[in-house]
Amino acid sequence: MQDKSNTGAERILHVLASLAHHGRPMTVKELVAHTGLAQSTLYRQIAMLKRWGFVSEDAGRYAPGPVSLQLALSFDLGSHLVEASREAMQKLARISQESVGLVVAVKDQAVCLDMVESSQSLRCSFEKGRAVPLKAGASAKSLLAFMGERRRSDILDDVYAGDAAGRAEADTQLERIRSDGYVVSNGEVDPGVWGVSAPVFHRSTRASPSAATITLMAPSTRAIGREAQFIDATRRTAREISERLQSH
Repeated sequence: MQDKSNTGAERILHVLASLAHHGRPMTVKELVAHTGLAQSTLYRQIAMLKRWGFVSEDAGRYAPGPVSLQLALSFDLGSHLVEASREAMQKLARISQESVGLVVAVKDQAVCLDMVESSQSLRCSFEKGRAVPLKAGASAKSLLAFMGERRRSDILDDVYAGDAAGRAEADTQLERIRSDGYVVSNGEVDPGVWGVSAPVFHRSTRASPSAATITLMAPSTRAIGREAQFIDATRRTAREISERLQSH
């Protein structure tokens, strides 16, 4: 008798292999042609892969998702998001002389998708592939603030289960972040590290969920007196990347 679980696993791997080998995002029609799977079956596989972060979607086109980065640090260096962000990130790192990260939300974690390191000997590095809970720190709070309302609510329900006061405080803080358009943290994830994060959007309206967040991080001692400069530069970089994404 054929093992149905193995058959299901092979279907999932077939979808992932097709996305990886194709070299660019694929539509459902293209995936049906490449995999031979029924469209209804394919949608079920994609829905599960999206929930786990193995597949990402943009305007009905599918590509490998950021969880793959945690399996191999060489993940998708030519992806649209990384490609659209890299030049602006390098410019921000050069101007600020600090480290700059591109961070995305995967399930209940903030995952660093790409990183441009500071050239200074004393630097802060949220290294590529690192994941932290979506709770503390500028990156996590920016991602939470600008993600879809239902997804944010589900995550906060888990994070603050049984802590009504903490949940109310988080909701208030995230609303303020949405109003400001950025968030600053100091020592919330790593002691002595100051950071500022601003959202990157695939769509031209901030009512849409963000695609990622750009985070500039620096030793707290080196950020003193330069906070406003770092905030402005990071927000400009995030807008520049958003505009590039929206133009394609």
